[in-house]
Parts: sequence; C-alpha cells; structure tokens
Amino acid sequence: MSSFAFSTVATLLSEPGLARRLGEVITERFPNVRRPLIVTDAGFLRTGLLDLPRLSLEQNGKSAIVFSEVLADPPESVVLAAVDAARRMEADLVIGIGGGSSMDVAKLVAVLAPSPQLLPEIYGIGKVSGKRLPLIQVPTTAGTGSEVTNIAIVTTGAATKMGVVAPQLYADLAILDATLTLGLPPAVRAATGIDAMVHAIEAYTSKHKKNPISDALAREALRLLSRNLIRACEHGHDLEARQAMLLGACLAGQAFSNAPVAAVHALAYPIGGIFHVPHGLSNSLVLPHVLRFNMPAAAGLYAELAAIVVPHASGSEEARTEALIVAMQQIAKITGIETMLSQVGIRESDLDRLAADAMLQTRLLGNNPRELTQADARAIYAAAL
Repeated sequence: MSSFAFSTVATLLSEPGLARRLGEVITERFPNVRRPLIVTDAGFLRTGLLDLPRLSLEQNGKSAIVFSEVLADPPESVVLAAVDAARRMEADLVIGIGGGSSMDVAKLVAVLAPSPQLLPEIYGIGKVSGKRLPLIQVPTTAGTGSEVTNIAIVTTGAATKMGVVAPQLYADLAILDATLTLGLPPAVRAATGIDAMVHAIEAYTSKHKKNPISDALAREALRLLSRNLIRACEHGHDLEARQAMLLGACLAGQAFSNAPVAAVHALAYPIGGIFHVPHGLSNSLVLPHVLRFNMPAAAGLYAELAAIVVPHASGSEEARTEALIVAMQQIAKITGIETMLSQVGIRESDLDRLAADAMLQTRLLGNNPRELTQADARAIYAAAL
C-alpha cells in the first residue's frame, strides 16, 4: 500500500436543529469568546433562519456582528470588506453560515484578520503563515463540502479565480443542521447535490492522492447522495433526506480535500467565471462528457462507483461506466436543471475561449486520470453544447 496523509476538521457535529443552540455550543467549546463575526450572504439573511442562532448567541453573552455582503464567486473586495469588519469589531471567532462562498470568505477572514499578510500573498498552496482566529463552519447547502476543506476560491478579475490552499483553513468545528437548508429552491438543491456527487467521483479517481480513507468517504458520500437527492428535491421538507444530503456532501468534501478534484472542475470553472453559471450547475453540465473522455483510463473505478449509484448495472467495465453516466444525466433531467451549455447562453463561438481558460487550471488537470489537451477540452465542451 502506498503511503498517504489525511487531514480534516477537528470536530464535526451532525444534528437537525443544533444551530438554534449555537451560543451554547460556542460557550462549551470556546468559553472565552465574546465577539463572534458571522459571515453570510443577504439571501440567507432574508430567510430568517439566522434569527434563532443569533438569539442563542445573545442569550449566551456573545455580541455577534453579521457581515452579509458575500456574493457568489466572491471577489477580492468582499473578502477585504469582511476582514475589515472583523478587525473593527475585534472579532475573536469567525462563523461561516451559508454556501461555499460564505464559508470560503469566513476561512480567509479567520486567517487574515489577525495577520499582517495581504490577500494576494496567500494565493497558492501553503502560503498562509501564523495562527488564525477560531473558525466554525455551518453549511446551508448540501453541495460544496467547504465546511471540511482547506481551500478557498476568490474571484480576482472579470473572469479569473485564484485559490488559497493551506492547513490553517480547516475549521475547528463544522455543524451539519438540515433545518438551515429548508429555504433552498429545488434547482439549487439539485445543482449543489450533483456538485457533491462530482466531488465524490473525482476524489475516487484522483490521479495522485487517491487513498483508502478518501475512497471510503467518497463511496459512502455517493451512496447517501444518490439515494436522497431526488427525494430531497421533490420533498423539500423531508428533514431526514436533507440531513443525509448534508452528511453526504460533507463526506465528499473530506474526500476531495485529500484526493483533489480534476477535469470536471477544471472545465467548470471557466463556465462559472465567464458566464456566471452557478458552480454546481457548471459541474453538472460537463460531468457526463468528462466521464466519457476519461473512460479509457478510469473505467474500472467508474464501474465500482456504478455499483453504488446504479446497482442493477451489469456487463463490462465500460458498460457499467456508461450506466453511471446515464444515471447522472437522468438525475439532472428529473430534478429539472439545465443539461446543455446552450441552455445557459453558451454558443459554439465561445468554445475556444472556454477551452483555453480550462487549460489554465493546471492544479486540477494534473489530478485527472487521463491527460487532457486543449483540443480535448474543446471537444468536451462541444459535446456538452
């Protein structure tokens, strides 16, 4: 067996309704905290689902401030505004409550608020120095797994993104509470759920850091997600299905944080960056076509995953891989999300630019089980059109 390393958050709590006792949880685990900063977005704030967690903080003697200016694919200006808010209030703990964007901003606030480092100085792998503020992550979507990853993505230009990857970005505590996901519309539930499934699939086939722990997490994540996604979309108040989706997304996050994602994400990033398509949907649009491209190098592994998603599939490894691909396409169709690039405003004249931008994602493409050229990327986009 090859040597490997595995890292994740220190503590995970999974319990529907737990966020209503957030103040008690913090008092028990961080007894000296008095001024937590909550990082979220305006849409989640409008749902009213933050009211009870805030009340719990107040009842436990915490003077919480809410920063709700997070945007999807957060630009540098939002990160810097949140850091400034933390410094002005002298925050002694950061709580990310929201989707991946809110949690990514919370990570960066926790490391930058007490540090002299500037944001551009920490782009890349292992560039963060020093300690950070205590960090709690509370996802409100079952998709990104950001609550248990050590990665944060920032939009640095009109259509460019940079990542921060460092062990300091792992939270001290992640809380999974499905009651916070009840305000999501079905299309968001679908896209984020497929995003989580992509995390599991790509972690399982990651070229360099695939390992027994990430494999086990990816398989269980895929089992939970595939069995509950349609149910969670069609029955929005099914708390059992929603909690299973949250756990599945979390396990997939732990998997890909250690066995990184690859070409699906590399090709999805330009779709989001240029056309402002939500990340989960961007992944879903290219997923079937990347899997078919990878089949010559990864059919054996895809067939193993097909046994989880479509257990009735039989035949050769290639046939079972095709069954997995069809199943993922059917999930997208049943849940009603877009299935073709043309449905999100992308034309054939855009494909060369998309392919060129995808090739800039060298960190991700290096994890792909099959080497991919710019011509291959364009052909994949064309197939998805």
